[in-house]
Amino acid sequence: MREYLLILLTAAIFTYVGTTIVRLWAQKVGAVTPVRARDVHSVPTPRMGGVGMLIGFASAVLLATQLPFLGQLFETNEIYGVLIAAVIITALGALDDVRDLDWSTKLAGQVLAGGVMAFFGVRLLSLPLFGVTILPEAVLVVLTILIVVFTTNAVNFVDGLDGLAAGIVLISAGTFFSWTYVVSRDFDPPNVFSTATLITAAIMGCCIGFLPHNFHPARLFMGDAGALLLGLLLSAATISMTGSVDPSSSVATTSTVTAFILPIILPVAILALPLLDIVLAVIRRTRRGDGFWKPDASHLHHQMLAIGHSHRRAVSLLYLWSAVIAAGAVSYAYLPAVYATLGLAIGLVLVATLTWRPWHSPSTEEAL
Repeated sequence: MREYLLILLTAAIFTYVGTTIVRLWAQKVGAVTPVRARDVHSVPTPRMGGVGMLIGFASAVLLATQLPFLGQLFETNEIYGVLIAAVIITALGALDDVRDLDWSTKLAGQVLAGGVMAFFGVRLLSLPLFGVTILPEAVLVVLTILIVVFTTNAVNFVDGLDGLAAGIVLISAGTFFSWTYVVSRDFDPPNVFSTATLITAAIMGCCIGFLPHNFHPARLFMGDAGALLLGLLLSAATISMTGSVDPSSSVATTSTVTAFILPIILPVAILALPLLDIVLAVIRRTRRGDGFWKPDASHLHHQMLAIGHSHRRAVSLLYLWSAVIAAGAVSYAYLPAVYATLGLAIGLVLVATLTWRPWHSPSTEEAL
C-alpha cells in the first residue's frame, strides 16, 4: 500500500504544479472557454487542464518504474501503451481546446488511442460471462476500442460544472482501486500489484491535484484534454482488470451469482452517472432530429440547477449519487445480497430526497 500512496502523492503534486503552469500557457495560446448559452460560468475561463494531469500521470508512471514491487509491472509493455495512448488522447483534446475540432476527428483520435492500448496488450482477454468466455481476438480488440470511446465521451459529457467531472472520476477511481486491490490478493499467487490498481491510484492523484484549480469558481477547466484523458485511463483500468479476472477465483463474494456478475456490473456502476448522461443525451438529441454529437443544455447537471440547487450543492449531490451507486455495487462483494440491496436502497432514497428537496436557496448556498 505504501507504494500506491507514493504514486498517488506524486501524481497529485506534479498535477497541481503542472496545472498552475498550464493555466498561464492556455491563456497565451487562446485555449479559453467563452461564455456560451449552454454554459454556467459567467466569465471566460482558460481550459486545457488535462495537460497538467498528463504531467502528473507520467510522473507517477516514471516513479513506478523505480519501485521494487510496482516496477515488476513494467516487465510487459502494457503501462507504456497506456502512457502513449494518454499522450495521444491529451494532445487531441488540447488541440480541440484551442481550435474546436469536429466530432469525426475526435472520434478518430479516440479510436487510435484505443488501438494503441490494444496493440501494447491492454485489451480484453476474455469476458466474465458464464465463467470465462473466450472470443476471437479481433472481436475483443473491437470491444476494447468501443469501451475506450464510450468511456472517454461519458466523462466528457459530465464535465459541465466546476469540479464535477474530476470529483466523480476521483470517486470512481477510488472505488475501483479498492475492488482491484482486494481482487488482486486472491490471485494465485497473491499479488496486490496490478496494472489496474496502479492506474487507478495515479488517477486519484491526478484528480486530487487538479481539483484545487477547478472548484467553483474554477480558475481553469480540464477541457477535452482532461476529460478524454481521465476517460481513457478509467477505461484502461477497467479493461485491464475486467478482462483478466476469473469470477470463480476472484474476491470471496457471498454468492456464486454475485461472483460472476460483479466484474461486469461494477465498471458500469462506478461510471453510472456519466454513462446515464451520455445515453440520455443520445436519446434526447436523436428524438429532436439533431446529431448525437451536438451540444445542448439538458445534461444531468443542468437539470440539477433547474431544480433549484446552487452550483456547489448540485456538484455535491452528484458526487453523492456517484458514491452511493459505486459503493453499493462494491458492497455485493462483501455482504449478503439482501443487506447490500437494503443498504443501496436506503442510500438511493436518501440522496433522491436531497436531490428533489432543495431546502436552501442558491444565493444562500453560494454565500456559504
